[in-house]
Amino acid sequence: MICTPDTQNLQIVKNEDCAQTVENWLNNMATKKEFHSFEEMLTDADLPVLVDFYADWCGPCQMMTPILEQVNAQLKGRMQVVKINTDKYPQIATMYQIHALPTLVLFKQGQPVDRIEGVLAAPQLLEHLQAMV
Repeated sequence: MICTPDTQNLQIVKNEDCAQTVENWLNNMATKKEFHSFEEMLTDADLPVLVDFYADWCGPCQMMTPILEQVNAQLKGRMQVVKINTDKYPQIATMYQIHALPTLVLFKQGQPVDRIEGVLAAPQLLEHLQAMV
């Protein structure tokens, strides 16, 4: 599932369709799960978490959305995807030294284990992640 944090306490919006915005997810009766911190969300995750650090103004970031949806569908049940808007959460981007967008960081048991900067096509990203999750 692709999840997107919302509000000051991180709320992860989860929905199997994953193709809609947070507002659409809420309208479609998505489930919310609240976390007090990004770290808590990562350490409490049952699956590896792929974090997409992006910004709304970033063209390549927008290109990653359908790619991540495709990869997410292929790896369903093996990982979850979380999108972090670096404009809304600059402290998280700084903590993980995000200097280029988009940047994907794979976390396992709360720790970063892999990083990809820039756009990758779905087949290449899928191949890369399958070895990791």
